[in-house]
Amino acid sequence: MTKQNAVTRGTYDEVMLPIYAPADFIPVRGQGSRVWDQNGTEYVDFAGGIAVLALGHCHPALVAALKAQSESLWHVSNIFTNEPALTLAKKLIKHTFAERVFFANSGAEANEAAFKLARHYALTRHHPYKTKIIAFHHGFHGRTLFTVSVGGQPKYADGFGPKPADIIHVPFNDLDAVKAVMDDHTCAVVLEPVQGEGGITPATPAFMQGLRELCDKHQALLVFDEVQSGMGRSGKLFAYMDYGIEPDILTTAKALGGGFPISAMLTKQDIAQVMVPGTHGTTYGGNPLACAVGNAAFDLINDPALLAGVNERHQWFADALQSLNSTFGAFAEIRGKGLLIGAELAGIYRDQSKTLLGLAAKNGLMLLNAGTNVLRFTPSLIIEKADVDEGMKRLAKTLNDFREMQ
Repeated sequence: MTKQNAVTRGTYDEVMLPIYAPADFIPVRGQGSRVWDQNGTEYVDFAGGIAVLALGHCHPALVAALKAQSESLWHVSNIFTNEPALTLAKKLIKHTFAERVFFANSGAEANEAAFKLARHYALTRHHPYKTKIIAFHHGFHGRTLFTVSVGGQPKYADGFGPKPADIIHVPFNDLDAVKAVMDDHTCAVVLEPVQGEGGITPATPAFMQGLRELCDKHQALLVFDEVQSGMGRSGKLFAYMDYGIEPDILTTAKALGGGFPISAMLTKQDIAQVMVPGTHGTTYGGNPLACAVGNAAFDLINDPALLAGVNERHQWFADALQSLNSTFGAFAEIRGKGLLIGAELAGIYRDQSKTLLGLAAKNGLMLLNAGTNVLRFTPSLIIEKADVDEGMKRLAKTLNDFREMQ
């Protein structure tokens, strides 16, 4: 880029809609679990693009798939189908509960499709009053008006006028609270098996089993949002596989494309057949480029050795965080599944996640939060031990720097 056309972090404030507060540096190159900024400064990446970069930055198999597809077919729209999309759909069906797939571009789009399908199925198969959706406090399902309304965080949903009706929120992992509001007017129960934005809180086995039984009793659909927990992140291909039950609808995105935008809604044939041409749609969904990369990512992630490695790496992180906690007393709890890990802050660090993220960046560590009081770790599923060790050294310096500021 010429000096005349150069951009800096300040350019962001001049040209972009002010809905984010990005870090002070601009990443320009990534490889594996390391990133370099405009000045050549190196960072260890514990953020993984918010659970997107399951195979790290610029994995050679994904690069090769993208290059190969880019030389044959980029886009055809939903008026036509394409080989990469059909191939990826077959893989998702073979390895999950599903029998039908819908592709979109983002988690929010997949969830929007799922919620519309749940409502349409209820109205088509049952009666026009079966519209209630039960969701959970602290849940997150996207930023469209429908998905943000189903999400249980008013800070994201308020301020946009009237919301879609018949959405009820109850406490997560509280089966009695669900029983109190569930009836034959309920069309769906929607949840993340591991709440992400809400603080990295896994659902309990008893809660998940109870939800399945309640949905069966009231002829409601059980919808799992696995946008963040899916595609190996939990140590299983999908987190639901750890609970001994199956959903009726599942959404996935983020790691599905390993960094290339793609999402999918999965469901069963009996549910899918209420949809007909024109009921729903997307121009870009199932794009050949995205699906080619998705195929390469799926083949690598859906490997027993890789998934076993996720659980091994979970222990690396848990042990390192416990060690830091013995020095700094920074964490009240360390929780999560696989490489979706949350460290709840305590003591002088309580509610200081944003400050800690800024300090971490200055120390060469890319980190996430999940609310004001949880540090979130969603690194590459194949992150090297040396990268974990170096990142934890930088986190230790970050915690120490904050302590010295007090």
